[in-house]
Parts: sequence; structure tokens; C-alpha cells
Amino acid sequence: MSRVVTGVLGVMAGYAGAVYLFPSSAVLNAVLASVTAMLVLSLLKVNVVASLLIAAFFAGVIGGLSAEQTMQAFNNGISEGGRTALSYALLGAFAAAIAKSGLPNMLADKVVMALGAEPGTQQVKRLKIMLIGVLLLAAVLSQNLVPVHIAFIPILVTPLLYVMSKLGIDRRLVACVLTFGLVTPYMFFPIGFGSLFLNDILLANIQKSGMDVQGINAPSAMLIPATGMVLGLIIAMYRYRHRRDYDLDALEQVEGIDSQHRGSYSTKVLAIALFAIAAAFFVQLISDSMIYGGLVGFMIFSLSGVLDWSETDDTLIQGMKMMAVIGFIMIAAGGFAEVLRETGSITSLVDSSVAIMGSSKAMAAFLMLLVGLFITIGIGSPLSTLPIIAAIYVPLSLQLGFSPLAIVALVGTAAALGDAGSPASDSTLGPTAGLNIDGQHDHMRDSVVPTFIHYNLPLLLFGWLAAMTLG
Repeated sequence: MSRVVTGVLGVMAGYAGAVYLFPSSAVLNAVLASVTAMLVLSLLKVNVVASLLIAAFFAGVIGGLSAEQTMQAFNNGISEGGRTALSYALLGAFAAAIAKSGLPNMLADKVVMALGAEPGTQQVKRLKIMLIGVLLLAAVLSQNLVPVHIAFIPILVTPLLYVMSKLGIDRRLVACVLTFGLVTPYMFFPIGFGSLFLNDILLANIQKSGMDVQGINAPSAMLIPATGMVLGLIIAMYRYRHRRDYDLDALEQVEGIDSQHRGSYSTKVLAIALFAIAAAFFVQLISDSMIYGGLVGFMIFSLSGVLDWSETDDTLIQGMKMMAVIGFIMIAAGGFAEVLRETGSITSLVDSSVAIMGSSKAMAAFLMLLVGLFITIGIGSPLSTLPIIAAIYVPLSLQLGFSPLAIVALVGTAAALGDAGSPASDSTLGPTAGLNIDGQHDHMRDSVVPTFIHYNLPLLLFGWLAAMTLG
């Protein structure tokens, strides 16, 4: 409680000082103030849900809404997050059922046998590279070739977590790898979610905002920004390359791994587990619903006898508890985003930035990207940011003389900035959901902060370079 009070007082004091010093500055915008408040509170280790609730009320007050209007907007927003929260809950139940099937046991056995009693350095290194490569490939494919988004994380990461912990793989590295795969592909590859982002939203909104997009190749425009993401991944892989130890006993207890009784898994049970995973993916693809995908996977475990009927309820509840925090964050984030929209401060922030750009293309590009960063961090979704900024930034960019390719790169990057590094984004919540099943991976310190540093900073730089070099 003291942290909450301290954080709130600190944010309010800072805001009051800004009002006194800069009474007409865009810094006083409700979006900037509330997003800053949310980040400060979260970094002070105030629960992310509580931080979002406080920031939402803060945004409403600064944005001119009454307390009643703020609560109404928040309530309207949280209704949108219910579907996502239920998706996480059922995927958590599915992941718990996978753990019961023996897959973690089998994978733990395999790594123990591969490592031997005294594993060599090169042997461990090869296994680490292989696992990181598998996770990176799965994350990339989840956005394009097999567009299941974050649904693969509880299914794949949960069984592999014991293996990764045994090898001493830093979970911050895994979070960065997963986030890279959840963000970069849709920025560049025009397939799956990439087609949705690049064609249906980015080019469509630019066209709607007054620029002819015929003949424009969106991937070409986004190549330089995507390169910034690749650079961030390389830096993260180098920075987090060293061994980091975790409490294996705690993980064994959560995943049901008995280190004293190896090799007790059944071939039949493992076959059913693989079938359940495949079925969950298939249902996800045809129904476009993680809810039904997770439900089908869980029911296969139940009906096949892998889970006793007496254990079904306990496993379901255990899995839902595992994802409960993530679900609550998503719900609170939906309310926060709706309050921001209701205040009208997002549009005023964009307008304020336009007012101080002048005729400098370099300054204009930087401010456009910076404003996009703040908006997406607050909303948690680049898909929601794009329509807002395109309406104002496209005419402005045309007026300043940016080329069509530069405008596509500028608007696309401005929307994508903040997807990595947002406490409320799927791109950080998804990795946390898979990595924190034993309570040893903090959402803010181990997912949000590393991904913010390694992706937003290079993306900001390379997005600016794209805008300047493309015209």
C-alpha cells in the first residue's frame, strides 16, 4: 500500500510541477501524463492491474472527464477485454493439461540424457541455440504462416520451461525472442497478421487519409524499421547470453515433474498430447478463436482419459489461476485505453505535436514516432493506434514533402512502436504467461523493460532513418 501512495504522490507532484513550469505544453496531455503514471507505478513494483486502474482515473481527471464519466468509459472498455481474458484462461487450462500428460517429463528426460552427468560447454551451447531457434521460429510462424498469435506460447513454452531452466537459459532472453517473433513479422511479411497490418489497416488508413497507395509496396517501406528490430534481437541475445539459475524444485512442483522417477511417461499419453496440440491449432485456425482452440485441446485430454474426471476441475482451475493475472491485466488495459479515447487527448496530443514541428522534416519524423510510441504503450495495440495517427500524420507528411514510401514507413513504425515494451500488450503479456508459471519471471522487470530497451529504441532510430532516407 505504501508503494501505491508513494507512487501516486510522486506522479502528482511531478505533474503539478510540469503545470507550473509549462502551462501550455503538450507534456500536460492526459495520454502522456497517464501513461507516464502507469509506467512509474509499475516500475515501483505496484501491481500492473492497480497501476492501470490508477492511471485510467488519472487520465480521466486530466482529460476533463467527471469521475462518473471516467468510470463509465472504463466499464465500457473492460467489456472488450473479456474475450481475451477468457482465451488466456482456457489456454492456461490447456497448458496445465499438457503438463499432466507427461510431455515436460519426457523433455526433461531427453535433456538430462543429452547432457549426461557432466555436460560439456559446447554440448550445452548447442542445445541452447537449438531451443532458442525453435522458439524464434515458432513465434515468427505464429504471425504469418500459422497465424495463431500467442496461442502457441502456453502450448510450447510450458513444456520446454524445465529444459530451458535446466540449461540456465535467461528467461529475459526468451521473452525478447518471443516478442521479436510476435512483432517483427507483421511489420514486414504480408501474410497472416502481416497482411492484416500492412494491407487492411496501414495502407487502407493511409488511403483513407488522402494519399494514393496504388503501386506502393508496404514491405519495402518497412524494411529499414524491421532491420532495427533485428538489431535489437542481436543485442538482446548477446546481453542475456550468460547462464541464469532458477529454482528447479519450484518448477518441478508446478509442472508435475518428479526428478526421482524419470521415464514413467506413456507413449499412448504422449500421442494423445500431440494430437490435442494439433487439434487446438486447427480449431484456432478455422474458428479464429483461441477460446475454442484451448477448450478443444483440454476436452481431448479429459475425454481420452489422460485426465481423470476427478482431476478435470482441479486442472482447469489450476490452469486458469496460472493465467488469471494476465487476464486481469488485459481487462484493465481495455478500460484504460477506452478512457484515453473518451478524453479526446489522443487527438489533441497529435495536434500538439504537429504545432511544434514547424517545417523541419527531421523534427517532424521524430515527434511523430515519439507520439506513436506513447499512444501504443497506453493502448497496447498498434492496430488501434494506426487509424488515429494516420488521419493527421498523412496530410502533414504530404505537406512537408515526404515521399509515399517514407510516409508508409513513418506511419507504420509510429503505430508499431510501443507494442514491444507495453505492460498491456499481447507481445509482452504472452511471453510472461508462458515464462512465469512458477513465479520466477516478473512481468515488468523481465518482459516489459528488456523488450522496451532492445526494440523500441532501435525501432525509433531506424524508423526515423527510414523516413529520412526514403524521402
